[in-house]
Amino acid sequence: MTEPLIDLADIQLSFGQGAARTDVLNGASLRLMPGESVALLGPSGSGKSSLLAIAAGLERASGGQALLLGSDVGALDEDRLARLRGRGVGIVLQSFHLLPTMTALENVAVPLELAGAKGARDRARSELDAVGLGHRLDHYPAQLSGGEQQRVAIARATAPRPKLLLADEPTGNLDAATGAAIIDIIFDRASAAGAGLLVITHDPAIAARAGRTLRMVDGRVAQ
Repeated sequence: MTEPLIDLADIQLSFGQGAARTDVLNGASLRLMPGESVALLGPSGSGKSSLLAIAAGLERASGGQALLLGSDVGALDEDRLARLRGRGVGIVLQSFHLLPTMTALENVAVPLELAGAKGARDRARSELDAVGLGHRLDHYPAQLSGGEQQRVAIARATAPRPKLLLADEPTGNLDAATGAAIIDIIFDRASAAGAGLLVITHDPAIAARAGRTLRMVDGRVAQ
C-alpha cells in the first residue's frame, strides 16, 4: 500500500490555560497521498494555517498524531524535522521570505548548496526559468514585483524536488490577475514534479483547481 505524504489523526491544538485557553483545532484529521492535490478551504481564523503548520512540523499539536512522509512528527526533534523537510517538503507562504541581500538566483541556489545538492546553481537557473524568471536571475527582491518575488519563492520550494508541496494562502499579497498566474504555476510545478500538493485558501476558485476540496468547520476537517 502506498504511504501517505501527510497523515493527521484527531489533531488538537490549544493555547493558554484555564479561562484564557483557546481551542484552535478540535480533532482535525487529514490524509494526502502521493501525486494528489488537496485544497483546504475556510475563512480566516478557522485553523487552516495551524493545521498546515502541524503537518509540516512547524507547530506542535496538543494532541493526536501527525505523520509527515511516514515519520511521526511528535517523535522528532527540531534538527531531524528540519532535515525531513529539507529532503522532501517545499513550502510556499503568503509572505515571500526572500533574503533581500541575495539575488533571485542566490535565493534559490544557496539553500540547495547548504543541503549539499550537486549542480545547485544549474538547478536554480532551471527552476527560475520554469517559473518565467530566466531573465531576472541577477535581480534582488526589491527590484522584483510581488508576483515575481512569489515566483522566486515557488522556485525555491520546488528546486529540491520535494515529494510534497505546501502552499499557505500563496496569493494573499497579490492582485487577482497576478494571483491567478501564481496558482497556475504552483499546480503546474507540482504536477511536473509528481509531488503531492496541499493548498490552504479562502478562495473557492482556487480550491476548485484541486483534485479534492476539504473545509475547516469548528476546528475540524469536513469533506
